Amino acid sequence: MQETLERLNGAVWGVPLIALLLGTGLYYTLRLGFVQLRLPKLLKRTKIRGGTQLKAVFMSLGASMGTGNIAGTASALAIGGAGSVLWMWVSAFLGMALVYAENKLSATYSDSKVRGPMAYLSRGVGSRSLALVFALSCVLASFGMGGMAQVNTFAVNLYDCVGEQRVITAAAVFLLIMAIICGGARRIGTAAQYMLPLAGIAYAAVCIPVIALNRAQLPSVMSDIFGQAFGVKQAAGGIFGQAVAVGIRRGIFSNEAGLGSSPILHSSAEGDMSAWSMAEVLADTVCCTLTAVTVLCSVDTYSVTDSLTCLLGGGAAPFLTAVNGLFALCTVIGWYYCGECAFLYITRGRARRLFCLIFAAAAASGAIFGAPAVWTLSDVFNGLMVFPNLVGLIMLRKEVRRE
Repeated sequence: MQETLERLNGAVWGVPLIALLLGTGLYYTLRLGFVQLRLPKLLKRTKIRGGTQLKAVFMSLGASMGTGNIAGTASALAIGGAGSVLWMWVSAFLGMALVYAENKLSATYSDSKVRGPMAYLSRGVGSRSLALVFALSCVLASFGMGGMAQVNTFAVNLYDCVGEQRVITAAAVFLLIMAIICGGARRIGTAAQYMLPLAGIAYAAVCIPVIALNRAQLPSVMSDIFGQAFGVKQAAGGIFGQAVAVGIRRGIFSNEAGLGSSPILHSSAEGDMSAWSMAEVLADTVCCTLTAVTVLCSVDTYSVTDSLTCLLGGGAAPFLTAVNGLFALCTVIGWYYCGECAFLYITRGRARRLFCLIFAAAAASGAIFGAPAVWTLSDVFNGLMVFPNLVGLIMLRKEVRRE
């Protein structure tokens, strides 16, 4: 089963998709005059007004800053080496232009019934079929990356601390998710508004001292990141291709740029949130970099838990479990909103309560299944979302420039 999933993942995340993703990001970077570098000025011009916009920012940031910032980054290092970090940076920089463009289009075409890529694919491109392909992929991705992968990472950490209680954990997670998502966008945004800063500050407060304790290793860490990204040795051994593919895959898994989820989440608030969407990609990438540098400068095992042990000792595993739990819950509830919008588009506004139950059950099942299958399946669903979204961004490129 896992072998089949890996082959499918390799087919989806092959050279064509990576080239299309990087090429579209580069096009928008050049076409919009390196809009990423104008982020501070754009943020000043688009100040957050009202509680709905603030909740939308935290909901979107919470959806992207999940366990991918920790477990996903460590996984990228284990598979692609230190060089994968550079390709995460590349995907994030180009992705900032993509996420700016998709949010511009969403602000133009979205309304209370049709949001995000479904709006600009159906109304801008004029293809409901393409919008339906995206919506179906988004629903599947909400089950995979947005639900199962997040809960699975938290559950694995939890089992390391207290032993395996898979059914009990799944039941508790199901009830907690249902309690939050039944309240709609307002409750989801409020929950993320409180949980995300707590998790982010706590995680940074531990990682930064670990890096400080191992600061003598920083020059060699930076050398490895750049050297292994382009090194002849890595190219000869096939690691170069892995570094590129895994770095970009895990970068998108974490920051979601080009995926189409950001414009759905920001459509819950009034106004143009394009600049803030870029800031969220930047914040997410900083968190991923924090994980990568912490691991690379302190241990050889690519284990975040091991890297924090030098500071927290036996408390490293419980601390990481708590942080991963908060990050995971923020992502799960944010991705529920994405999946719900896509599901309601497919069903023309019907069976919302049914989707609540299905989503919560799918997410909770992550506490039962094995990690490799969950993460591979999540990568596949992500790739399926990228294709129709990029088609829309390419076909509506003149519209973005005009906006």
